[in-house]
Amino acid sequence: MRTTNGMKALAVARKELRQIVRDRRTLVILLVLPVFFLLLYGYALNWDIRHVRIAVDDRDHSAESRSLVSAFVNSGYFDLAAAADDRTIRTLLDRSEVRAILIIPSGLGRAVRTARPIAVQVLLNGDNANTATTVMSYALTIVRSESARYQPTAAQPLVSVEPRIWYNPELRSTLFLVPGLIAYITMITAVVSTALSIVREKERGTMEQVRMAPIDAGPFVVGKTIPYFAISLVSALGIVIAAMALFGMPMRGSWLVLLLALSLFLIGALGIGLFISSVADTQQVAFQAAMLASFLPTFMLSGFIFPISSMPPFLQVVTYAVPARYFLRALRAIVLKGTGIETVWQDLAALVGFGLAVLTLAAVRLRRQWS
Repeated sequence: MRTTNGMKALAVARKELRQIVRDRRTLVILLVLPVFFLLLYGYALNWDIRHVRIAVDDRDHSAESRSLVSAFVNSGYFDLAAAADDRTIRTLLDRSEVRAILIIPSGLGRAVRTARPIAVQVLLNGDNANTATTVMSYALTIVRSESARYQPTAAQPLVSVEPRIWYNPELRSTLFLVPGLIAYITMITAVVSTALSIVREKERGTMEQVRMAPIDAGPFVVGKTIPYFAISLVSALGIVIAAMALFGMPMRGSWLVLLLALSLFLIGALGIGLFISSVADTQQVAFQAAMLASFLPTFMLSGFIFPISSMPPFLQVVTYAVPARYFLRALRAIVLKGTGIETVWQDLAALVGFGLAVLTLAAVRLRRQWS
C-alpha cells in the first residue's frame, strides 16, 4: 500500500512538473522573479545619502573659502552642481536642481586667520525630511572637521553652521511621506481597475461581439479609459483633501496645476492597466501583473522612499520610465513649495509622453488581436 501510494505521488509530481515546464508564466514566477527581487531590493534599498547636489554662494573668495568648498566636494557625499547668488537661490531650490546651498559669508578667511568665530549658512530643501536631516548632519560634520584644522584645541569651533530648512522647517516626515502615499495609492488603484476591464470581456465572451462591432481599437481604448479616469480622478482628489485634513499637508500652489498633474498621471496609469489587460488572458494574471507593474516601481524607483541619486547608475536610468517619479516631483513642488507650471512643466511633459506611449501600445496590441 505504501509503495502504491508512493508511486501515485511520484506520478502526480511528474505530471505537475510537466505542467510547470509547459507553463512559462509559472517558470518565470519561480525562477526569474526571486532573482529580480534580489537585485532590485539589494541595489535600491540603500539608506546612504550620496551624490547630494549642492550649490555654493562664495562671498569671500579666499583660500579658506575654497578649502571649505573642496571639503564638501571631496567628502564623497556632495556633488557641486552650480554657483548660486541672491537671484538664483530660490530658483535652484524651487526646481529641485540642488538639495542644499552653502553660503559662505565675506570675511571668512580674515576671521579664521584672526581666530574670530564666524558662521556659514546651509540652506536645505526640506520637502524630503529624511534626506534633509542626513544632509544637515553631513554639513555639520564637514564644517566642524574643517574648523578643527585652524584651531584644534579650541573649546568652540571657529567656523559653525547655521542650517535653514526651506518648505518644511519642522522637518515633519509626514510632509515627505504623504505626497508619496498619494502617488502610490493612486497608481495602484488606477492600474488594477483598468487591468481587469478588457480581461473581463474576454472571460465573459463578449470580446467577440466587440470585435464584430464597427469600432476601431483606438476609440475602444479611449472609451474604456474615460469612466475609469473620471472615477480615479475623484478618488485622487479625495485622497489629497483627506491628506490635508488628517495630516496637515499644505496646499501652497495652484489647484488647477495640481488637477492637471493628477490628470496626466492618471492617464498614464490607466494606460498601463489597459496594456496589461490587452496582454493577459485571465483576471488573476491581470491582477498579478498590475500589482507588479504599479507597486514595485512606484514604491522603490520613484524617489518615494529611497533617493534616486543614491541608486546605481543603471537603476537611475530605469527610473526615467517610472511615471511616479515625475508626478511625485511635481506634486511636492506644487503642494509644499507653491511653485507654478513654469517650474514643473518638464515633469508634466514627461507624463504626457508616457501616457501617449502606453495608450498607443494598448491600442496597437488590441488592433493586432482583432485583425
